[in-house]
Amino acid sequence: MSTTDKASPETSDETTDETTDETPGETSEAESRASAAADATDAAAGAQLSTAPLEDSPGGPAVGIGVIGWARWFWRQLTSMRVALILLFLLSLGAIPGSLIPQNNVDALKVASWKRDNPSWVTVAEKLQLFDVYSSVWFSAIYLLLFISLIGCIVPRSWQFVGQLRGRPPGAPRRLDRLPAHTTWRTEKTPDEVLSYARTVLRGSRFRTELGKGQVAAEKGYLREAGNLIFHVALIVMLVAFAWGQYFKSEGGKLVLRGSGFSNTLTQYDDFKSGGLFDPDDLPPFSFTLDRFDATYEMTGPQRGTPRDFKAYVTFSEGAHGTPQKREIQVNKPLEVDGSKVYLLGHGYAPIVSVTDPTGKVIFKDAVPVLPQDANLTSTGAVKVTDGYKDKDGKTEQLGFNAVFVPTFAGEGKGTMFSQFPALLMPRLMLNAFHGSLGVDSGLPQNVYVLKTDKMEPFKDESGQQFKQKLELGQTMTLPNGAGTVKFEGIERWATFSVTQQPGSGLALAGAIAAIAGLAGSLFIQRRRIWVRAVTGKDGVTVVEMAGLGRSESTRLPQELAELAATLHQQAPSAPAALAETRVEETPEGERG
Repeated sequence: MSTTDKASPETSDETTDETTDETPGETSEAESRASAAADATDAAAGAQLSTAPLEDSPGGPAVGIGVIGWARWFWRQLTSMRVALILLFLLSLGAIPGSLIPQNNVDALKVASWKRDNPSWVTVAEKLQLFDVYSSVWFSAIYLLLFISLIGCIVPRSWQFVGQLRGRPPGAPRRLDRLPAHTTWRTEKTPDEVLSYARTVLRGSRFRTELGKGQVAAEKGYLREAGNLIFHVALIVMLVAFAWGQYFKSEGGKLVLRGSGFSNTLTQYDDFKSGGLFDPDDLPPFSFTLDRFDATYEMTGPQRGTPRDFKAYVTFSEGAHGTPQKREIQVNKPLEVDGSKVYLLGHGYAPIVSVTDPTGKVIFKDAVPVLPQDANLTSTGAVKVTDGYKDKDGKTEQLGFNAVFVPTFAGEGKGTMFSQFPALLMPRLMLNAFHGSLGVDSGLPQNVYVLKTDKMEPFKDESGQQFKQKLELGQTMTLPNGAGTVKFEGIERWATFSVTQQPGSGLALAGAIAAIAGLAGSLFIQRRRIWVRAVTGKDGVTVVEMAGLGRSESTRLPQELAELAATLHQQAPSAPAALAETRVEETPEGERG
């Protein structure tokens, strides 16, 4: 038994027989018909090893003339795999501006800041819709064309694949020795016995077999094309999931003081953004109260001050009358509620400040959140007293204080108002005092962490400088001219939470997994066919031929053919050479050669 490995044929036509020794005049009409049928069998042997549309091949139908012809040409181009890959590349390229330039639906303040910093680019960016990339006309056009291209590409391939599954392996070519992998031997077994053994061996290796006259045709590797189709269907699924998520998503942020609560309604959010088709009624009803917030830091060594663990302990209730439950929310471990996820984003401090008027009456006492400016939680904010204050002359005014808070101050003469450590080791509060109008009565929204002083006047100290003071915990600051007092009462903790609702994320994950699985199948599974032919030779000994043909040239095919041939050879071993010679000698002289 010998096995040969030949170069893979360029086309199925190369499997046809060589020119016979007969002259043209000697070829009968019956022989011509038989030769044509054999050529058709050779061509079918290598055909339909993929689901590529026939229109993509050089021999595809030509485009007609006129509107219909141009429409057919445009449709073929749009649904070709080449154009689908180009559109996918353009979609990835188009997403780059969306990640480099601030987007209106994400952060309008950053968009305004970008416009101030890049005034020469504003006109061009607005005309190209670079501040709304994912809802722009050009991005939507690419997205829609890619969607149509993939569907138009997949549908005909799917029908062809169904046809292949319903079809049977084609018959063997005339010249099996021309195929990439080939082996032959002679055996004493009858052709029927050999073919029966061959069919059993091939079925044992999960080949689909078809028994023909003097031959067995087998085929394997259908999952390659199935993987190709799954990959492209998965791309469509991910596109649908992405669009679904963009149109119906919602994301809001909320700062919650320790001891305070949050209810999942639109008015409770500090900031909120959503997709174009989002309905506020879709917000799942739930609420929670921040009971405690714990933060631990590295105390010594080169990583001193590095965060180690953040935990928010909340009392959670689902629905309007849900049973309160104790939950923990950690970074990257959100609280999941009916399709929404509550993430812990950040934390900080809220100094408790009380303000009295000139008569000693407490007109303000509250925990004022301040925003961290660095890793050690040096924080800034504003204390705004909007109501209830009258100066010593009885004039109604509003008070405002710029605040800088540090949880760990280095001490007098050892550092500035910058924190040395994020934990509360030596807290200090610096206040600058103003009086006048805060501008809150105008009805225009204001940043609660920034003090507008254009309609206010600073308090002056005895030297005529702006009045300010650094306070220790429990210390009181007396305003000039008997205007009242301010006391640093205590310190609260706060945490910020993000409530996100991203529909389609599960579908996108399933699509991504399916795409990877399909791509792996299309890359690593080989589509191949194997034929076994067994005929009685002129000397009466059965001649067995095995050959294989794959969709693409692979070193695996000759090895697989050799293994199958070895298994079949055990059941149909080679005939002894002496027996073959004896049968040749017993053949009458007139029947030889």
